[in-house]
Amino acid sequence: MNAVTAIETGGERVFAPDALCPVAAEPQVEVMALTCPDAAWAAAWDALAADAAEPDVFASRWFAEASRHLLPPGVRQLAVRSNGRLIGLMPIIPATRYGRIPLRHSENWAHYHRFLGAPLLRRGHEAEAWRALLTALDADPAAGALLHVSGLVEGGPVHHGLIAAAHDLNRPCDTVHRIERAMLATDLAPDAYYAATVRKKKRKELGRLRTRLLEQGRVETRRLGPEDRVSDWIENFLALERAGWKGAAGSALACTPETAAFFRDVVTGAHAAGKLDIIRIDLDGVAIAMLVNLLAPPGAFSFKTAFDERLSRFSPGVLLQIDNLQLLARGDIAWMDSCAVENHPMINSLWGERRAIVRVSVPLAGTRRRALFTAARGLERAAAAVRALRTPRPVSAVESDA
Repeated sequence: MNAVTAIETGGERVFAPDALCPVAAEPQVEVMALTCPDAAWAAAWDALAADAAEPDVFASRWFAEASRHLLPPGVRQLAVRSNGRLIGLMPIIPATRYGRIPLRHSENWAHYHRFLGAPLLRRGHEAEAWRALLTALDADPAAGALLHVSGLVEGGPVHHGLIAAAHDLNRPCDTVHRIERAMLATDLAPDAYYAATVRKKKRKELGRLRTRLLEQGRVETRRLGPEDRVSDWIENFLALERAGWKGAAGSALACTPETAAFFRDVVTGAHAAGKLDIIRIDLDGVAIAMLVNLLAPPGAFSFKTAFDERLSRFSPGVLLQIDNLQLLARGDIAWMDSCAVENHPMINSLWGERRAIVRVSVPLAGTRRRALFTAARGLERAAAAVRALRTPRPVSAVESDA
């Protein structure tokens, strides 16, 4: 691949081949703002999302535009074009520490409420786009020693594309962290999945809780419909979440103007794009549990949930998750990412599948950069080995019998 150089175009830097020759297939990487400057750019972004390598609502235009409320200084977006067509978008930010190690490098930008961090890549162009992104960062002295990417779906096309691009550029692509979170993935009908996944004793207990809840008044499960005002549901959710422990801790979305505005814009944007699903349980007409899903057929993402903690003895949040299984009956949804922390006891007991999410690191070009990468990875491995020695090893059944 040709070398890549930064050039100026209309106030923005564009990374293009050194030999700016008529090789039309050579991708170009342009530094863009995170939000859309005009309708043409918005249309190009939406077209890329519609032909994305893997479903990811968090890389969509409407989610990124809502994220402007949480934007720290230094974020820039790299846009990759091939033959004039947009094939990749990745927001990145400079970092001065790699874990606990003082090391200047580049990271993909993903805030606390973004549950995947992969760039948006066009289907069939994954390795090509990654090669262009890496080569552009190679040419940028401010990019630091390496690229650190968090929030990749392990084994997905975007992850595989990065591995292939790194291989093509003769550099490692190291997985440095891995978690598994609950996932719902099935071709079963909702009731069949519930029966097959949740043990009988637990199903009976949850049935008793629903019966006890029904004794408290008029209980209704409903989904956001065309007759509902989405703004009302947004405010219901914000109030419900703030009334619980998150509000007391100051971490509820409504606790700061920035996160409240972000949530309002995400839900409004998803609704306008036809990517929103909200389900709730009402008691006597008042919401006691709500779940916001973001849709990216054939997948979906369980984005935010809240419940009335005064009614926790009835487990309304769990009952809502059971009702949410009816999303599978839509026909266009085959899986849902829980977006939950690893080993979450509630959702892990209801959903049988797991999705692995990884962080990876790739060195940028140059002898000094490769040396810094190697040293940093050596320190990481040493620290991991020390942690492993300090962690008690589980005693097997054979050992305990002895």
